[in-house]
Amino acid sequence: MLESIAPEDALLKALELLRRYFGYKTFRPAQEPIIRGLLAGQDTLAIMPTGAGKSICFQIPALLLPGITLVISPLISLMKDQVDALTEQGVPATFINSSLSLGETDARLAAIAQSQYRIVYVAPERLETSYFQQILNRVRIAMIAIDEAHCLSQWGHDFRPSYRQIAPFINALPERPLISAFTATATPAVRDDIIRLLGLSHPAIHVSGFDRPNLFFDVRRGENKDKFIEQYLQNHPDDSGIIYAATRKKVDAIYDRLQKKKLPVGRYHAGLSDAERQEMQEDFLYDRLPVMIATNAFGMGIDKSNVRYVIHYNMPKNIEAYYQEAGRAGRDGEPGTCILLYSPQDTQTQKYLIDLSIQDETRKAHEFGRLQKMVDYCHTPHCLRQFMIQYFGELDTQDNCANCGNCRTDNELVDLTVDAQKVFSCIYRMHEHFGLGLVAQVLGGSNNQNVRKYGFEQLSTYGLFKDRSQPEIKLLIQRLVATDYLALTESEYPVLTLLPVSYAVLKGRQSVLLPVPKAKQQHVPASADRFDQLRTLRKKLAARDHVPPYMVFSDATLHDMCEVNPATLEEMREVKGVGEMKLKKYGQDFLTCLKA
Repeated sequence: MLESIAPEDALLKALELLRRYFGYKTFRPAQEPIIRGLLAGQDTLAIMPTGAGKSICFQIPALLLPGITLVISPLISLMKDQVDALTEQGVPATFINSSLSLGETDARLAAIAQSQYRIVYVAPERLETSYFQQILNRVRIAMIAIDEAHCLSQWGHDFRPSYRQIAPFINALPERPLISAFTATATPAVRDDIIRLLGLSHPAIHVSGFDRPNLFFDVRRGENKDKFIEQYLQNHPDDSGIIYAATRKKVDAIYDRLQKKKLPVGRYHAGLSDAERQEMQEDFLYDRLPVMIATNAFGMGIDKSNVRYVIHYNMPKNIEAYYQEAGRAGRDGEPGTCILLYSPQDTQTQKYLIDLSIQDETRKAHEFGRLQKMVDYCHTPHCLRQFMIQYFGELDTQDNCANCGNCRTDNELVDLTVDAQKVFSCIYRMHEHFGLGLVAQVLGGSNNQNVRKYGFEQLSTYGLFKDRSQPEIKLLIQRLVATDYLALTESEYPVLTLLPVSYAVLKGRQSVLLPVPKAKQQHVPASADRFDQLRTLRKKLAARDHVPPYMVFSDATLHDMCEVNPATLEEMREVKGVGEMKLKKYGQDFLTCLKA
């Protein structure tokens, strides 16, 4: 283990670097203990929500620790974005990945061997290259920071076999460096996996909370998805957003439809050529295209801070994937909107994709179980934020967050005990051997072939809901599952089973009270004229310098600039996010704009 930075003024030095390079006077509450621990030489696992500033947690120590910091990331686009941002701020950093030519790679490796960089980003596949290993054996590696550390665990939502090369690589180094691992989404089981697989030595574990208070979450069921998206884009013409779809075919269909409506959108998926993907991505980053329609292949590592909304056209395969994708909104701390457009067909699509991509039956069953949790999220009548936070193992006693679709509605508690008893009784009489669809058909009095095959038309519960539609009956059952009155088995064809509380309801010992939401109103953040003027200037300067607009200043910095209203360059230093380099480069332009 490398010696730690012992002096008690280590944090003061860290704060000085934070101010000089990044333009902030203080660390965020979650950042400071992580940085303290790393500067003290302690292996660290940090679970921080997207937008919480995890990059700062390894970038600042990297500037103080004696040697090079190696950042392992699976995301080529992230490497470029972060290295560009660090270079813009005056930090010596580079990346090595497959996007470079052989000559570029050799030149950068030679510079690494001469210790010209403090931070080096690499893809995990690079660790297996013998020449790369030889280069690193010549320099002192102060710290290895593993980004997207959930990729280590096969129980994580994005398992990558290449991540299993990290531990052997560390063990083969002449001197064991400090190890830090970062992720935005990890259940307790995945955290344990990360610690074990990396061989972390008595690590400090920081879980800084999964809540993103600036994000508004909403689930829309039964919407005309195409019409909803078209209207949303028309109502938010100046906002940057991402629309996720489950398949390439669906991405293309949405893209073609919106193109015909003359709406400025791009698309991104693995079926496009490298050149088209690159062009679309750059147009989005540089705000030439406000909206990107994409599969989940897009956005991993896109460090664009001013995304104001993320809409999911289809339901993702699990909560972790949804939280990570939705979390690309509002990375600058400003309000963001996350809307999931749910339809029952989404569940079948994801089941098909899971069955197609996973061979191991144990892991497949695990994925089906996580998919069901995602379905539960779409049907819960309770707080959406609380549902996600509790899923990640974090306790939250807050009943109403006031910033999700369920909490924003004027809900009223409805006694559904009698309806619940009918459902539970039907499942009991069907011996808990069948799925949601058949139970709904029996309750609805269907003359379906399967109903007659098993003689279910003879049950006393047959036709109890004959005055209701199948979607209404299924929604009731889904809500009883989502609120833990019923369970569904983890399998491709899940079976409804009763829980102990179900029997208490059947015997009249417990009531079922569920909130029924009324019409929802979406949250639309307001924007000021002054902010729009600053944003126009930012885009102009970004075009001049050939950088994405958010690399000039984030939306949060522009809002703070409006509030502080600096009249001099010295006062401009007080604006959050204005570091020394950017003050010299852009300060006078923004002062002139503010005065005008």
